[in-house]
Amino acid sequence: MARFSRIEVAIAMKQTGIVPVFYHSDLEVCKEVLMACYRGGVRVFEFTNRGDYAHEVFNALNKYAADAAPEMILGVGSVVDAGTTALYLQQGANFIVSPVLNEEMARVCNRRKVSWSPGCGSLTEISYAEELGAEVVKIFPGSQVGGPGFVKAVKGPFPWTSIMPTGGVEPTEENLKVWFDAGVHCVGMGSQLITKDILKNKDFKLLEQRVQEALQVIQRRN
Repeated sequence: MARFSRIEVAIAMKQTGIVPVFYHSDLEVCKEVLMACYRGGVRVFEFTNRGDYAHEVFNALNKYAADAAPEMILGVGSVVDAGTTALYLQQGANFIVSPVLNEEMARVCNRRKVSWSPGCGSLTEISYAEELGAEVVKIFPGSQVGGPGFVKAVKGPFPWTSIMPTGGVEPTEENLKVWFDAGVHCVGMGSQLITKDILKNKDFKLLEQRVQEALQVIQRRN
């Protein structure tokens, strides 16, 4: 069962501004990354469903986070069907993120009052996602869909829409400024934040520092 309501998820996304997106088959690596982000100030973290037995890694990581990082809201991304959604909800996922818009996933999440953020690439998809109960919609891949200009254009006729772009977001002041000035709710970041070099060198202190610096940039924009 989810430890955080969908309202708490949406508020935490807005307050912190960054949702790290990460997967690794090694549980210990996941723990190190999670805790570095937590120490850096992140409170919402997306574990991506990308490898074999990913749900087993998530199960162990979620139990660990509940004890070691009690304020961290841990959810799952890269989910594309209702069956996988139900599997992760059973393991305590606090939110589900998808690169696609799938109404069956919406129904599964809504029955349990769990936050669901589908991937959208048009105003019509965004409107339909909100009709299905999505509080925060994802645009993916962010740059290819239209970047900050797309977000700004959507916010014209849909000022109530909460958008989380993933893909094309970098932890730099220049990049973050453009996205947040366009009106995003928060941003998702994967390899641009949690780089291959950080993982290779196990420099989790550097990751903590990068997270802190990015969050400081966002706080100055809000």
